[in-house]
Amino acid sequence: MIRRAIAATLASLLFLLPGSFSLSPQNPREFVGRFERAYRASKTLQADFFERYFENGREVRSEAGVAYFGRPGKMRWEYRSPEPNLYIIDGQWAWFYVPADHTVTRTRAKESSDWRTPLALLAGEMKVSRICARSEIARGQQPIQADGVVLSCQLRGSEAGPSAAGNPQAAGTNVLFEVNRGTGELSRILVSDPGGVQVEFRFANWKFDPRIDAASFRFEPPRGVAIVDGDFEVKPPANKAAFGAGLAGPSR
Repeated sequence: MIRRAIAATLASLLFLLPGSFSLSPQNPREFVGRFERAYRASKTLQADFFERYFENGREVRSEAGVAYFGRPGKMRWEYRSPEPNLYIIDGQWAWFYVPADHTVTRTRAKESSDWRTPLALLAGEMKVSRICARSEIARGQQPIQADGVVLSCQLRGSEAGPSAAGNPQAAGTNVLFEVNRGTGELSRILVSDPGGVQVEFRFANWKFDPRIDAASFRFEPPRGVAIVDGDFEVKPPANKAAFGAGLAGPSR
């Protein structure tokens, strides 16, 4: 039910529209601005990631690896634990390759419901307002890092009800982002839906403008591998309408 979540996080996302900020000692605009500035100037990015899936508060799966991002609209997720898998967005197509199954699933990036897709924003335009109609300090939420601040995001398309913007899954979905108070670096994304499903991404060891081969963002199916067209079997809380932006891709 819940294979590979986000962002990548799904990653980089939190913004308030002008005039939508509440007056408080900690204005979310300050942290969102630092977040945007931290990633906006980089053409490539690299980070270690740890991904967890929960159902009704119980962890059902965890995965880890290295993610790469490159302008414009490219991304590569190399899963190394518990088994090798590969997720690539080449700017137009999203590819998910499971070597053990000898199968690759392909779908157009803008049509993907995978939660990693929006993280292309990290090395892209970096305007969180494209994803979040409203963001604010998440009261009562403890950061995982001492220097972190947790923000909540109201997804675009969820303001006017379940059917807004043709996005029936937006209503009731809760998205939290944690960034470093000083540097703006993204450390965590947590997505929850009313059905009790949660997907969490944690990021560490960010590298800005690492040298990455352009070929890292292309996928060449190995011989004998079947290509299946269609969206991935990813059914965590999803808002593909709001999150279909563009990623950046890396290389080593």
